Amino acid sequence: MTIVTTPTPTPEAGVSNDAPFSVEGKVIWVTGASKGIGAAVARGLAAGGAHLLLQARSGEALTALGDELRDNGTQVETITGSVTDPDALERSVERAQATWGRIDGVVACAGVSPIFKRAEAISVEEWRDVIDTNLTGTFLTATAAGRGMLERGSGSIVLVSSVHGTVGAPKLSAYSASKGAVNLLAKSLAAEWGQRGVRVNVIAPGYVETDMTSALREHDTHGPRLLARVPMGRFAAPDEMSGAVRFLLSDAASYMTGAVLEIDGGWTSQ
Repeated sequence: MTIVTTPTPTPEAGVSNDAPFSVEGKVIWVTGASKGIGAAVARGLAAGGAHLLLQARSGEALTALGDELRDNGTQVETITGSVTDPDALERSVERAQATWGRIDGVVACAGVSPIFKRAEAISVEEWRDVIDTNLTGTFLTATAAGRGMLERGSGSIVLVSSVHGTVGAPKLSAYSASKGAVNLLAKSLAAEWGQRGVRVNVIAPGYVETDMTSALREHDTHGPRLLARVPMGRFAAPDEMSGAVRFLLSDAASYMTGAVLEIDGGWTSQ
């Protein structure tokens, strides 16, 4: 009789068998952190004991969030700058290196959806604005952090996509294109970096109660139509995204890379 044995999985550096879902002590860089999903993710990671580098384009809300988290005992650094600016991203990496000596994880939350119009009416400038932030900015963020992670042979990157990266929508062609590309960017980076210890995954939220979606959610026609499309019958709260992010950054997800987690209330189930 032939006995087949399964090799014991080799966890990535820093795995704790006692607390595999923990992010305590991990250095996490969050972009788009001043509001919406980014702020909710930052609060969730802070509650889990992570050290945070928070970045956003505008400083006032970011500063307030940083002060709030510090008052609760979290180690936090804040820095302003657009994810479309490679120099700003390098300054963020340098800040994390100077403060903690490394970056263990990244959550690329920065994104825009400034237009809701038919494709034939979208200008080149409008198209580029969406693609530059949502896709190019995400790529630049991942690679800026990824270089150091690859040198250390360890790291976890979480990209924030959307339900519309999987399922298209009228009048959101630029946004849908950018988020679909983010999904495949993650899979490509996962394939390229997997053997070097760096994991890259995606969360794909449905409609979340944030400023970005408020115009559609509160519209007399579009709001009820969108809500009717959600099997769970409600929109998501921002903090409902943080659990999946914490999982993907934690050692419990040490064998996950290239995955797209749909957090959409069942939108893509039908």
